[in-house]
Amino acid sequence: MQNGMCFRFNSAANADQCSMGSGTDEEDKEGELPVTIQPPVPISRDRVPIVYRDEYGVRFLGLQKLHPFDAAKGGNIYRLLRTNGVIKSDEDVYAPNEITLEELLVVHTKRYIDSLKQWSLNVAKIAEIPPLLFVPNCFVQRSYLRPMRYQTGGSILAARAALESGLGWAINLGGGFHHCSADRGGGFCPYADITLTVKMLLSSGKGIERILIVDLDAHQGNGYARDLMEDRRVFIMDMYNYRIYPRDQTAKLAIRRAVELKPHTDDEEYLRKLKNCLHQSIAEFEPNFIIYNAGTDILKGDPLGLLDITPEGVIERDEFVFRSALERSIPLVMLLSGGYLRSSARVIANSIVNLRAKALLPMVE
Repeated sequence: MQNGMCFRFNSAANADQCSMGSGTDEEDKEGELPVTIQPPVPISRDRVPIVYRDEYGVRFLGLQKLHPFDAAKGGNIYRLLRTNGVIKSDEDVYAPNEITLEELLVVHTKRYIDSLKQWSLNVAKIAEIPPLLFVPNCFVQRSYLRPMRYQTGGSILAARAALESGLGWAINLGGGFHHCSADRGGGFCPYADITLTVKMLLSSGKGIERILIVDLDAHQGNGYARDLMEDRRVFIMDMYNYRIYPRDQTAKLAIRRAVELKPHTDDEEYLRKLKNCLHQSIAEFEPNFIIYNAGTDILKGDPLGLLDITPEGVIERDEFVFRSALERSIPLVMLLSGGYLRSSARVIANSIVNLRAKALLPMVE
């Protein structure tokens, strides 16, 4: 129980048609947020704690191509992991449900949720795709916001899997919407999945009372930071390029360990600072859960991150974070967050393959 609210898990929406909001009551329900609560997805030690479903992909008449974000990143990683044998069948992994309105309102204000439902203007700003302004909101709901709701549900499900499976880790092949707070979206982040995950963990009854957020996306994570500003049960370590979006000075007050990087920081400096600061953060806070926001917009050539980290540097980064958690028996959930190169999917897949090869992804044999 958190602030008098019980966090429950959701069901997928059944309606695939959309309505302009002017018809019968039944018509008005179509294309909107699901509200019915169903039993949670069961957690099992016999499954690979990777979370994904085909509905993660944004498919919107080609408009998604107007944004540098790889709208099919999760699906591309999934196929590569199937090829590499990390995932043997679709039944091996977890398929999340779409998060419901009731669950979103645990964190989000009704005014913010209504702003996403009533007009396309706010969504166009968040998605950074201006032509969405002229698209009927029902299509925006179905083709952009619904995939984001599945990914948001995926972040919460992945955290549950890391906590309840006994394996101590999970990866959501999406999510990590770190620019979204309770009342504001931005930077391609429409839902506050990190804040929602924190709330779920703290109210889970599983003894989670100290959560370390390790945000290694190239951008400052300002959304959840604003939401969790006063919560001393959460320690934020954020390592980011301080000269790029969002430059949020208010949110920066919530960061317990800020590691500000200059543009074009290379592997050597990046990894040295990471190892130093993560070690200090864990020693100081002694977390019993880690949320790892593993953005790959740190890659050299990324048009938005403007850092110079190689694919090998990303793989070493992920290995260090997972090893730091595993050696201390701290459950960890990894979210993908940003990454605006088409090559990001292969780098992430190669990193997960490396984690398995280094025995950093424990599985029941």
